[in-house]
Amino acid sequence: MQLKLDPTITYAIALEGGGAKGAYEIGVWKALREAGIKFDAVAGTSVGALNGAMYAIGDFDKAVECWSNIQLNQVMKLEPGDEETMAPLLKGEFSLRDIRSLQDVSDLLKKAFDVVRSGGLDTAPLRSWIAEVIDPEALKNSPVQLYVTTINITDREAQEVHIQEVPVDEIHNMLLASAYHPTFKQEKLGGKNYADGGFFDSLPLHALTETGHRQIIAVHMPGMGIERRYKVPEDTVIIDIETNADLGGVLNFTSEQALRDMKIGYYDALRTLYGLIGETYYIDPMLTEQEAMELLLAQPDMRAFSGNLAHFLEEDLPEMAKKAGAKAQNYNEYLRVYLEQRAAEKGLEVYHVYTAKEMLDKLAEL
Repeated sequence: MQLKLDPTITYAIALEGGGAKGAYEIGVWKALREAGIKFDAVAGTSVGALNGAMYAIGDFDKAVECWSNIQLNQVMKLEPGDEETMAPLLKGEFSLRDIRSLQDVSDLLKKAFDVVRSGGLDTAPLRSWIAEVIDPEALKNSPVQLYVTTINITDREAQEVHIQEVPVDEIHNMLLASAYHPTFKQEKLGGKNYADGGFFDSLPLHALTETGHRQIIAVHMPGMGIERRYKVPEDTVIIDIETNADLGGVLNFTSEQALRDMKIGYYDALRTLYGLIGETYYIDPMLTEQEAMELLLAQPDMRAFSGNLAHFLEEDLPEMAKKAGAKAQNYNEYLRVYLEQRAAEKGLEVYHVYTAKEMLDKLAEL
């Protein structure tokens, strides 16, 4: 594999919010570390702020350990019966397909709102978790600058907070402020009320560009946050790391989901770092167009083309690939579509980096 990013450049990183999906960002961090990518600033929202603090401190092993053992009771305290009644919401299992009547909708929403009306979810476990995993002194003294977004309800303003400028005894409060979900019990942090920064800017690129950063790695997580709209400076380069996979529920804090999401984050980061192709799989595309064409034509199920070879290559193959989801008209893309279709049919392991030839060899064994 050939690294596509310049390891001599120092980057900034934007981490999106996403609750329990946040383990994905630790997987991304693993790939960045292995590739030798340097960064001197991180901006995070909600769980991205908490992960950003760990990025800034630099204790990767601790971050992996914390997420690998995460449980819902480390994030919020549920009263007896809450976890069972809210299970579809907490685990992201709620679907319109589960609804058979308007009464089903009413009953489920009532269970969720009853928890909030009763005073909100207790954040004491999350406070304890932040205190356990994030050393405020280490964060304050880190050369990696951290910016977090939150909504200051008391002052009625959205804020981008530079953590290194916050007093040490207020750092934990500001991290919690960025992740303060509306269902949490309303308690003052440093004398003020806050709300989750995802309602202002779920992917805080603005905080980085405003402080002069122009080479930014943006880590996306699918969710319901609001991305702030603003004019990005023309000289800014944004390298996106994103996923096509289902990362699970935003409140499904389990070690099982965390371990899976870390793996997905790692491989999605490899896709960006090394220019891998594939919608589902991770394929190193280092083939010439001639080599890709020859590999395709060598496959038994591609030999039975109608008419002559020229017609097949110029008409039949592009049409077949287009129907299968090809995004470009070239033989490497046609080969990518072919490989992913066959791999899905045969159940080939997804989380592995393959060359096209290695993938074909594996498929032949199945």
